[in-house]
Amino acid sequence: MPGAPRSAGGGTRDRRSAARARHPAASVTGAPRPAPHLPVPPAAGAISDILPSVLAALTGQGADRLGLTARLAGARRVVVLLIDGLGSRVLPLADGVAPVLGDIRAGRLGGLTEIACHFPSTTPASLVSLGTGALPGAHGVLGFRVNVPGTDRVLDHTQWRDDPDPAAWQPVRTRFETAGVSTAVLGPAAYDGSGLTVAAYRGAPYTGASLRSLVDRVLASDARLIYGYHPRVDTAGHLFGLGSAEWLAEVAAVDAMLGQLVDLLPADTALVVTADHGMINVPDEDRIDFDAVPELRSGVRVLAGEPRVRYVHTLPGAQADVLAAWRAVLGDTASVVSRSEAIDAGWYGPVPDAHRERIGDIVVTCLGRRVVLASELEPGASALVGYHGSITPEEVGIPLIVVPPR
Repeated sequence: MPGAPRSAGGGTRDRRSAARARHPAASVTGAPRPAPHLPVPPAAGAISDILPSVLAALTGQGADRLGLTARLAGARRVVVLLIDGLGSRVLPLADGVAPVLGDIRAGRLGGLTEIACHFPSTTPASLVSLGTGALPGAHGVLGFRVNVPGTDRVLDHTQWRDDPDPAAWQPVRTRFETAGVSTAVLGPAAYDGSGLTVAAYRGAPYTGASLRSLVDRVLASDARLIYGYHPRVDTAGHLFGLGSAEWLAEVAAVDAMLGQLVDLLPADTALVVTADHGMINVPDEDRIDFDAVPELRSGVRVLAGEPRVRYVHTLPGAQADVLAAWRAVLGDTASVVSRSEAIDAGWYGPVPDAHRERIGDIVVTCLGRRVVLASELEPGASALVGYHGSITPEEVGIPLIVVPPR
């Protein structure tokens, strides 16, 4: 969730107080919930398929996993835009403010299909899956915040610079490194050189671009594959919620930019638009605070992940007790499984030994609208309205919009 603040003033205190008041009622007993079958990406494909398919259409080489060759026929260049947080299931909320997206949804402009992001449905994992064409297990960016193995340190991938070294932490070559055509990446200037940017996009020159300057930057580039990233729809959803005035304003601004691009792109240039995940609004009654529930804290060495998917690293010998305690407290509002169960079930794709311990000893996947906050450890995240990371269709479903060359 790039752009989410570390604190939110009085709102954090209000959320914390409410969470502390609620926690006794949040303890639910009952049979442990079995590991869910995580949603398999639909036949239409997944976020890791996008760049391989675009490059196959441009070069005639490699696997066109999404069948884009016919849809991009005649394109000498392709612009791929990722709008953070603009999942396919949230698009109807913007009908009144986004006429271009409305035309796309109605079939009057280009084509729209729903594909999926991988687990967890969070920005760092998705951006690196898009950039590499690989699943999270292979590239190793396995969550929003992960424990650095052998330490008690938690790495926030959105605040990451050069420790650990991005090339060592994320060893898979990106599709920009192997493209075979000229490439360019456009995004917020503040993200230039960040660990996440290097992990996802290395091999392409990076140019700072705001939403206002994005169209000009695209039109000025002579690269054959241009990728652009915009974070503010996601930020507004986190801070104010889906459907809020602030969120609608950000979607309207993106829609206006898309309209400009459609009008101004050269006839030989196609446009592909997608997202990294969707989002849900979480009501107060579905929030539980790790810092306010002794049963959840007992035996825990490090808490990582994010409110919808928690990675729980346990003290030596405590895993079984912690697993039982989290299952008892969360009941059927979450899936609580061991790391081995999650990996063996294929949630991340194949996970090499070097990446296994980045996943918690216990993986807690919230279901319904549940979130597990940590008001002392993560005050900013505890004050949000919108969340993602889990397995609901609203979080996993992402659009694949294709506007072919004219």
